[in-house]
Amino acid sequence: MKMLVTALAALTVSATLASAAEIDPADWDAVVADAKGETVYWNAWGGSENINTYIGWVGNELRERYGIRLVHVKLDDTANAVAAVVTEKAAGKDEDGSIDLIWINGENFASMKRRGLLYGPGWAQQLPNWQYVDAETKPTITTDFTIPTDGMESPWGMAKLVFFYDSARTDAADLPDSADELLQWARANPGRFSYPQPPDFIGSSFLKQILSEKTADPSKLLEPANPEEFAAVTKPLFDYLDELHPYLWRSARAFPKDYPSMSQLLADGELDITFAFNPAEASSAIANNLLPDTVRSFTFSGGTLSNTHFVAIPYNAAAKAGALVAADFLLSPEAQARKQDPEVWGDPTVLAVDRLAGEDRARFEALDLGIATLKPEDLGPTLPEPHPTWMSMIEEEWAARYGVAN
Repeated sequence: MKMLVTALAALTVSATLASAAEIDPADWDAVVADAKGETVYWNAWGGSENINTYIGWVGNELRERYGIRLVHVKLDDTANAVAAVVTEKAAGKDEDGSIDLIWINGENFASMKRRGLLYGPGWAQQLPNWQYVDAETKPTITTDFTIPTDGMESPWGMAKLVFFYDSARTDAADLPDSADELLQWARANPGRFSYPQPPDFIGSSFLKQILSEKTADPSKLLEPANPEEFAAVTKPLFDYLDELHPYLWRSARAFPKDYPSMSQLLADGELDITFAFNPAEASSAIANNLLPDTVRSFTFSGGTLSNTHFVAIPYNAAAKAGALVAADFLLSPEAQARKQDPEVWGDPTVLAVDRLAGEDRARFEALDLGIATLKPEDLGPTLPEPHPTWMSMIEEEWAARYGVAN
């Protein structure tokens, strides 16, 4: 009996490996055939109406073109999706997982890669539409928060930290041009600035921006955080926040929940400066009647954070073929151009538009990026994202020092 159980277990393992081997991104026709009829559960942030609408459009296109049913599982924190995959792996559920695709950020990608929770490596570069991806001039497409992607996640959009203000209320000549000038501005304009409470992604990104500007040796941030050096490296950040917080909205006794909440405060006239990780965010909000058409953008001349956002497939996804087709469609010139349209979303493309021809290039050339969107040459230098280990430690320290309930 023991030999029989052992043999059956070996057969199960072999079947699992064979099943995984059957999905070969290099044989794209077979992938598309396997994907037909699958349901892809895409775990993605659900806090923005225009992004949700775009994802709904993607689902309609996948259904009509490939016979794939896309279900948007709306998240308020990507870490919840990571936790679900961790739980399934601990329970031995190495097939038929509940998540097929994740809209992922660098911190969670690093965690999933380290724990062996991702499908791959190498599938992203085998997608048919990868040929259009601008991996040469956009290094964050192959390195996510200093971690090599190894083709285990597919780029979906570009991001750069940009600030917004309402020109009807705030003179452009008075805008800050650095973290230090922002502190001076806040002192002169108490209650008119804030940031989302970490671990919200935008709020945590603000902390990284300040740290990148204020720390004595920014190169240390590109290496894994050393607990013995953490206090010394981050002291300038927390000294800065100690000075800033008394001048924030509600004196830092409360913080906006997320970017949409912060943007609404700008629309309502409660804040004078906000920020996002999308250079076209203000133009998109204007197009969708969420912000007045007097809102404009600015950055710091010394640079702001820049990164790429991705989709990844869990190692135990039930619909790997469907997830691959979805990831490839997100890279198509049609889907990328629609996403970059401020009236739809305004998210910058990961494609090298100069490689496109005919109708595909025309889609991008016809885009009006909006009155509040800075030209690429006006976005200023880019600052690299710190290694993800810094962020988890910073968020813990922030909560210990300032954590409040909204």
